[in-house]
Amino acid sequence: MILIRQNLTKKIKQEKKKSNMTNNRGNSKEQKFEKILKAKLYPLIFLSIIVFISVSLLIFISNITKEKIAAERDAQIVEQLKLLFPEMQDFKYDKNDYYKIYSSNQIIGYAFTTKGKGYGGDINILVGIDSSFMVKGINIISNTETPGLGTKITESFFIDQFKGLSLEEINLSKNGGKVDAITGATISSKAVVDAVRNELKIKIDTIKKQNN
Repeated sequence: MILIRQNLTKKIKQEKKKSNMTNNRGNSKEQKFEKILKAKLYPLIFLSIIVFISVSLLIFISNITKEKIAAERDAQIVEQLKLLFPEMQDFKYDKNDYYKIYSSNQIIGYAFTTKGKGYGGDINILVGIDSSFMVKGINIISNTETPGLGTKITESFFIDQFKGLSLEEINLSKNGGKVDAITGATISSKAVVDAVRNELKIKIDTIKKQNN
């Protein structure tokens, strides 16, 4: 009887030992898996953080750049407006894409930009008109015309011809208007005249509708 008990006790101990060994092997496998998982996850997490920081920096820098460009553009517009309206004390941008010019809290005129298709590409123009819709003046903001020919559209002998003109008078002389084309640069001259006249008509109609 005692011998049987001893054998049973021995078998129970052996089974426990086997069970512990099996558990240890299982735990060892789990630990290895965890190590492998961590080894793969850490680089991914690190890379994700780097990407997030990089994207955030790019967005931040992009916003600063846009603000700087917008500020420079606004400063250029103000400078150009003052050339057309020396008496200007303030201006406001209207949602219909034009500027209201103020002096002593009164509207003294309007300004807008327009674009003509010249011989060498786009011609960007700033146009100023008084409260009676007569042209105060124009400025060529940018152009890519032929140096020495088309670029003469920026010179005073050409742009000063627009001062004091009404909508009906803005045309080349050969077409019954009061603007003489530049010799050798008829395409550039016509591009400016057409752009100013066409956009002026649109803006006059828009302003009149708003004021009614």
